[in-house]
Amino acid sequence: MQESELIVRRIKEGTVIDHVDGGKGLKVLDALGIDGKDGSLITIALNVPSGKYKKKDIIKVENRFLKDDDTNKLAVIAPSATVNIIKDYKLVEKRRVSLPNEIERIFRCSNPDCVTNSSEHIESVMDVIDKDGRVLRCRYCNRLLDVNQLKYR
Repeated sequence: MQESELIVRRIKEGTVIDHVDGGKGLKVLDALGIDGKDGSLITIALNVPSGKYKKKDIIKVENRFLKDDDTNKLAVIAPSATVNIIKDYKLVEKRRVSLPNEIERIFRCSNPDCVTNSSEHIESVMDVIDKDGRVLRCRYCNRLLDVNQLKYR
């Protein structure tokens, strides 16, 4: 069996999300609301061999630049990810994702009785309790949240 190299074309303008934990690429796309319906080219490579990690996912999205909320979602789902901003085929910015101390409005609390899930229209605020373990706590009801079961707003 012959080994072949992965060949993915470069993008002119947009974002490359690299070093996503293997198998989490589709979850990242869902969280960021990237579905291709706007016509932008999206390239997804899942479970690519990686020197640093055993496997990684790579996502390239043309004509899309991540906002802070997007980067915060990414930090929860794929904490080892890097975000590369491409303009005119050149890398103009490279940043590692990192969890902020709090995350507002992005996730819903998993407690159905939490005031943020009521008809009062109170935006959720999650305090990051443990950045390495990715443990979040709802500021309103104090429930500890499992990052793998978070629902996006």
